[in-house]
Amino acid sequence: MKINTLKSYGFRTDKAMTTWIQLFRSFNKIRAKESIYIQSFDLTMNQFQVLEVLYHRGDLSVGAITKLTMGTPGNVTVVVRNLKRDGFISVIPHSKDKRTSMLSITPKGKDVIEKLFPEHAKNLESYFEVLSDDEMDTLFNLLRKLQKSH
Repeated sequence: MKINTLKSYGFRTDKAMTTWIQLFRSFNKIRAKESIYIQSFDLTMNQFQVLEVLYHRGDLSVGAITKLTMGTPGNVTVVVRNLKRDGFISVIPHSKDKRTSMLSITPKGKDVIEKLFPEHAKNLESYFEVLSDDEMDTLFNLLRKLQKSH
């Protein structure tokens, strides 16, 4: 009988890898639950992200949306095209740069976000209710430190 043994890459490396796995699993679990909720509004997660950023930040260029949603330019372009086709966003000329256009959320887009977002926010709160306020502050600060380090 062969016993499976995990290869060690050193204590600190092993700890980093197992921490990453926990972070990734937590993200995927929350993302999967929210994707189901968002799909109930006939939106993809990427469409939701674009609508959400336009709703909360105002009119933006495709480049700014790409940066804020951490998407790829090609993917955001497809998402934007589909949102325009479905009447959720519109294109407006940039007032200072004729080479660039701005995207704006339409009344139809606002309507869906205003229906969807309050429950989305409650869902996010519920995923973290296992943590105390101090633990959530610590987690936020540690993740921010990690994000800013690279």
